[in-house]
Amino acid sequence: MSRGPGSVGPGTGGSGRRPRSTARDIERYAALFAERTKVMKSSAMRDLMALTERDDVISLAGGLPDTSTFPPDSYASLMRTVAADSCARALQYGPTEGFALVKRCISEVMRAEGMEIEADELLVTTGGQQVIDLVCKTLLDPGDVVVAEAPTYPGAIPTFSAYQADVVQVTMDRDGMLIDELEQTLERLEREARRPKFIYTVPNFHNPAGVTMSLERRHELVRIAGERELLVLEDNPYGLLRYEGEPLPTLHSLDDEFIVYASTFSKILSPGVRLGWAAAPAPILEKMNIGKQGSDLCSSSISQCFVSAYFDSGPWDEYVRSLVEIYRRRRDVMLDALAEHFPREAQWTHPQGGLFIWATMPPYIDTTDLLARALEEHVAFVPGRAAFIDGRGGSSMRLNFSGVGEEEIREGIRRIGEVVREQVALYGTLTGARPVSAPQRKEKDDRAPRSSIAEAELAKVLQLPAKRKRAG
Repeated sequence: MSRGPGSVGPGTGGSGRRPRSTARDIERYAALFAERTKVMKSSAMRDLMALTERDDVISLAGGLPDTSTFPPDSYASLMRTVAADSCARALQYGPTEGFALVKRCISEVMRAEGMEIEADELLVTTGGQQVIDLVCKTLLDPGDVVVAEAPTYPGAIPTFSAYQADVVQVTMDRDGMLIDELEQTLERLEREARRPKFIYTVPNFHNPAGVTMSLERRHELVRIAGERELLVLEDNPYGLLRYEGEPLPTLHSLDDEFIVYASTFSKILSPGVRLGWAAAPAPILEKMNIGKQGSDLCSSSISQCFVSAYFDSGPWDEYVRSLVEIYRRRRDVMLDALAEHFPREAQWTHPQGGLFIWATMPPYIDTTDLLARALEEHVAFVPGRAAFIDGRGGSSMRLNFSGVGEEEIREGIRRIGEVVREQVALYGTLTGARPVSAPQRKEKDDRAPRSSIAEAELAKVLQLPAKRKRAG
């Protein structure tokens, strides 16, 4: 018998909806779950994304570009162009590998970073994250080894886990992955008859570390890949967001034979368009294409038409340059706020570009616990353990400076600093140690930055800088 709109079914509690699942309910379905679900992990950033919807929380957690910088009238004009010129195409399925018109746009972006690419060497994806997923789907069997940096992109870890990879992490310093340690790791794996399927690296303005791989190490990594015939997944979403220093060649531009290159429009246009791309050797690209067919058939036709219209409307790089100026100022504001509000025991990196600063607290502070206290003060960050497989990073945090304005950055860092100082003072009370307070700084700190990491924490890269003097 059908029920009217006002009727209530059994067990709905009068709301007309089924109650939320309980642990007992979930157990009923446990036998249905695939084995891989036991090792699948949630993304730390996704778990915190809901906070970005709350007006009362300053989120320094997400890797968010500032989409408010894109002019609404330009968006409206571009969508009118899509409707007038490409309506039928925009509303239809497209080829799995992507529209040729979008591949031309991708070629322009890659050319800006010193790479020449043919259309048949490209696969258009649903964001850069899908490239990581498709590489794993194409290459990994359960138990296969992936070599990654320590720390690594927190969004890659759930993907590696979902495909049941054995992730081996290699320490970084301010020049990127330690090549000597990488070679030792590869030799150990070879002795164990465990050949890695690929090395995963974010060479430019690393997420979460903020450091950039040196030119020498780029050449060394490409050499190792060639000698061992070992694939490298080069994830480069931030390469055009450089605030200081000279651009360095991508791994793909040095030697593309064993490089799978990944990038995205998310950081230079909008994450909402959900378009990224992969450039790879033909046999690998073909398998990734088949894997994508099984995932989503094709990337959004509307988004591809929008990106094409955007590139046709004028110099796309002018908008990127405007982002660079905005993010450079926000980076500087965050660096100054860290120097003002964090205790002297804290350390952090000084990124030349990208979206992130990696900060490390005294070792007795656990940033996962600290986050709970920070949320009470309506501010969020990503705890460092999210970037490691083995539980390291407990005293570190990733801070994003692109997604909120300058005043929010200052206030967010002030709030985190207050919570950290509470923990430092509590530790001093419990142990009798005398904490060093953050204010009362010299105007110039003459301590030199370290050239390598003495411990496993990346944030030992730089000693605490003094508050910077601004030019002019």
